[in-house]
Amino acid sequence: MFSSLFETAWHALATHRMRSFLTMLGMVIGVAAVILMMAIGAGAQEMVRGAIQSMGSNLFIIMSGASTSGGARVATGNAPTLTFDDADAIRDLKDILVAAPVSPGSAQLIYNGVNWSTSVFGTTPDYIQVRNWPMAAGGFFSEADVRSGARVVVIGQVVANELFGAEDPIGKIIRIKQAPFEVIGVLAAKGQSLDGRDQDDTVIVPITSAQQKVFSSSIRNRARFVMAQAVSAKAMNDAEAAINDTLRSRHRIGVGQDDDFSVRNLTALAETAAATTRIMSILLGTIAAISLVVGGIGIMNIMLVSVTERTREIGIRMAIGARRRDVLWQFLIEALTLSLIGCGIGLLLGVGGALLVSSLAGLPVSITPTSVLLAVGVSFLIGVFFGFYPAQRAAGLDPIEALRSQ
Repeated sequence: MFSSLFETAWHALATHRMRSFLTMLGMVIGVAAVILMMAIGAGAQEMVRGAIQSMGSNLFIIMSGASTSGGARVATGNAPTLTFDDADAIRDLKDILVAAPVSPGSAQLIYNGVNWSTSVFGTTPDYIQVRNWPMAAGGFFSEADVRSGARVVVIGQVVANELFGAEDPIGKIIRIKQAPFEVIGVLAAKGQSLDGRDQDDTVIVPITSAQQKVFSSSIRNRARFVMAQAVSAKAMNDAEAAINDTLRSRHRIGVGQDDDFSVRNLTALAETAAATTRIMSILLGTIAAISLVVGGIGIMNIMLVSVTERTREIGIRMAIGARRRDVLWQFLIEALTLSLIGCGIGLLLGVGGALLVSSLAGLPVSITPTSVLLAVGVSFLIGVFFGFYPAQRAAGLDPIEALRSQ
């Protein structure tokens, strides 16, 4: 029975090709929009998730905070109020796994006549554990290198490519602001951070070497900020409170006085960014889904017109023995056919559009089986929902009245 119904439905749709195409157009646009928007949204979530993972887990950044100098407030991070001993005290807290002081800056690198400007981070060996940053080649410097102010450097992938190309950088001597440093390691690639900075365009040196030989800082044993890692996500709140209490005590900050540091929970910031991205993805998908509803309304309108035009045909079918459910199925299958063909074309356009956006705009996209199944399922339900009323109306016609129709 169903094969003959499909054949009848296909013949009816083929008879009015242009009308059938225009009816499907709403579904085509709707499905394509859903696939495209969900692909862009999922790609954005993947990008944020990757950026969060590249930062490390359970992280705090303790910034040298605002202080008063000559009657003026100095902005957070500009006054080096944190010391190496502060970092050691933070590391000794029970809820802290590891902590590393950091003295950042920028400098010009030179190797065999090739110049490259990049970020320079002076820190300690704990830094790569805090950042969960594996090595691609060579090794990291040691505590002994920090104590002695050794001229050794670990470089990121971008720096390695720009200075050395295909050449092995391990053991080579580069100049950082005219000071010679030996390359002892190359960091694994991490990509962009949440703020869009290329994390691989960086070099890392012992913090003492950075202050004495690169930045020529007159302030020694102080850090611009300290990065710390909590033992677990559950311990983040206790760890933050302990860091605040420890630093206020060490810096002799009385009750009611402003802190000369600030503690930032990077995990909370990352989760906020991820949640925002998820909400945007849902909004994009919802907006695109409205097109599917509009397409479904178009199918219902055209099917109602079709019932009116084919009233006499329905009467003849019933007169020669067709049951009401046969007529119901005939028009319902027509609506489903329109919906699913439109869905198929929309899928192709949506996937093609997502790939085109990725290649032309450089935006990440992720076409998941879930989004495809969702689009197909919604299209099927829309075909049934908006096709049922016209089909029921056709099946409910009185055969005698239908035969009288002209």
